[in-house]
Amino acid sequence: MGEAHVRTVDDRPASPPPHGATAKRPPRPSRMTRLRAPRAPRLWFEILLIALSYWTYSLIRNAVPEQEAKALRNADWIWRVEHTLGIAVEHTVNHAVNAVTWLIVPMNYYYATLHFVATIGVLVWLYRWHPGRYAAARLALFATTGVALVGYYFYPLAPPRLMTDGGFVDTLVQHNTWGSMASGNLASMSNQYAAMPSMHIGWSLWCGLTVALLARRVWVKTVALLYPFFTLLVIVSTANHFWLDACGGALCLLFGFAVAFLWYGTLPHHLARHAVGRERELARV
Repeated sequence: MGEAHVRTVDDRPASPPPHGATAKRPPRPSRMTRLRAPRAPRLWFEILLIALSYWTYSLIRNAVPEQEAKALRNADWIWRVEHTLGIAVEHTVNHAVNAVTWLIVPMNYYYATLHFVATIGVLVWLYRWHPGRYAAARLALFATTGVALVGYYFYPLAPPRLMTDGGFVDTLVQHNTWGSMASGNLASMSNQYAAMPSMHIGWSLWCGLTVALLARRVWVKTVALLYPFFTLLVIVSTANHFWLDACGGALCLLFGFAVAFLWYGTLPHHLARHAVGRERELARV
């Protein structure tokens, strides 16, 4: 009989075990390790989870007391801080862009719809082409959104368009743009004083960074990185946010990625593209 040979995980021959001894089995992964391992997403579960999560987000966001007086005081304070920092150009941008009808009307529709469409689109793209990274990226997005709710509750903030003496133009009202929960007939259905942080920026940055880090084509990376910058221009031009609201959205995203890193031990784009299927995972336990 020939000597027994043992191969390591990377398929290199290892020294055979001593005579009469058997090769040691690799240590069994702990329950926590198995829980944190990326799993292949299941479509029905993801659709249900996203629907319930957005419903919960909307319910909590809109249930927060509006506190109009406090929100307006906070807006005045933000506006003074931006003047001190020399970045208070929102009024100029708002009036300049509002004067160009063919530009501001598409921006209004962009503000009302694209942050939903783009975010869902990136989630679908991850699910289809990067299933091993999907759960971690989704966790980062959910954590970003969750911490934003804390900001809405503890720091009500009026958007520039609602400031009493700000002189801003509410472009959605002036141009009678359809579809916004922030202005017009739908305003009563949404908390008007949840401007800090800006989830238009938090979500667009999540989309842009996620696609830019995973896409292969240069033009796709470029478009992905331009998306949050154009979103920033839109939220300021439509007088829905201050620059500092955008900074708040970026900080929320930083928190979201930190949560994903702590849970999975790395950032989403560093994980394997394909996750172990549930059947194979259970077979290994």
